Amino acid sequence: MVRLTAAAMAPSPSLEQRVAARISALGEAQLLRTLCPPGGIDLSSNDYLGLTRHPLLEEGMIEAVRGEGCGSTGSRLLRGQRDGFARLERTFAVFKRTESALYFSSGYLANIAVLTTFPEAGDVIFSDERNHASLIDGIRLSSARRLVFPHNDVGALTRLLAEQHGTGQAFVVTESLFSMDGDLAPLVDYASVCRSMGAALIVDEAHAVGLYGASGSGLIEGTGIEGDVFVSVNAAGKALGVSGAFAAGPAWAIEYLIQRARPFVYSTAPPPAVVGALEASLSIAASEPERRERLGRLSARLRARLIDAGLPVPPGTSQIIPVMLGDNERAVGVALALQAQGFDVRAIRPPSVPPGTARLRIAVNVGLTDAVVDRFASALADAVAGSDKANLPPRPPCPPW
Repeated sequence: MVRLTAAAMAPSPSLEQRVAARISALGEAQLLRTLCPPGGIDLSSNDYLGLTRHPLLEEGMIEAVRGEGCGSTGSRLLRGQRDGFARLERTFAVFKRTESALYFSSGYLANIAVLTTFPEAGDVIFSDERNHASLIDGIRLSSARRLVFPHNDVGALTRLLAEQHGTGQAFVVTESLFSMDGDLAPLVDYASVCRSMGAALIVDEAHAVGLYGASGSGLIEGTGIEGDVFVSVNAAGKALGVSGAFAAGPAWAIEYLIQRARPFVYSTAPPPAVVGALEASLSIAASEPERRERLGRLSARLRARLIDAGLPVPPGTSQIIPVMLGDNERAVGVALALQAQGFDVRAIRPPSVPPGTARLRIAVNVGLTDAVVDRFASALADAVAGSDKANLPPRPPCPPW
């Protein structure tokens, strides 16, 4: 006869109890998230060029709604296709200097589509350890094997590629500008390694498109490696100020995505009205380099002020400036102190970043002024200094804007 222990006889917790325990654990670790609307001075969004409220984008979308309505009514392979989508994709391909492009309703879907369509069983994907979650999830869903290499480590990638040479098609996957660290991938070196070893280079330009290169198309253009990139994914909801994302590359690759990419085939098409806003956005991004120049100047100014104040800011040049605080509770406390002064800054904690590397992710945009940059740097220095010894304030549901 089998005798059950008391533990085995105890009823299992319900789903609600299990979830409640998980949420409680998040709270104890200072990892609870709160859905808070924007307020105060923007130092956290990805609207780097200040295009989200640009009159031409607003007018373009309004006119498109009047002409096309609000919804697309189906997938693009059914009744969701519009002439505007095809026109927009041709425009973006010219902007990106590629043969073709395909528009998705989000960057997450675009990355999932690319990484589950091209790599197959027997292939190998080499992924930077700090790649975005959408890249990681796409790689996990792929049938290919995956190998993670140390962040921006060209030597380690080269060794791994050499060890796996001949075992199937190799894909190297990286962001061009890393969203949480603000540093740039060594794209020129990656291009050289991939070219010599027959690997396909996939680059996520989410935080670089609109900002780098002579025409603003991104770091692929800025580093001159257009001919060495297989496919790039380019978010349209960050510097371009609207939503969605473009996969860009050779015509045969984009055609294959149309035929085989499940996130494209089985998704309702984006609202047609985004075309009107994005056409205006691409025109502004390409024709107004002064926006990019202003962003670069403001970013350099803030970075210099923070370094002069002795704050823990890694080396870099981009508009994304992480202030490394390490402890989750400390990061939350400093963010709260700044929010109380009218600065919209958010704490970034695991799993968005590795454990022990909680930070403030400062994002510069062209709407800031020199005076605001200087005032914020001073307020941040005071908040970080105070967080070393002061009792942290209780966390409100949302900032008191």
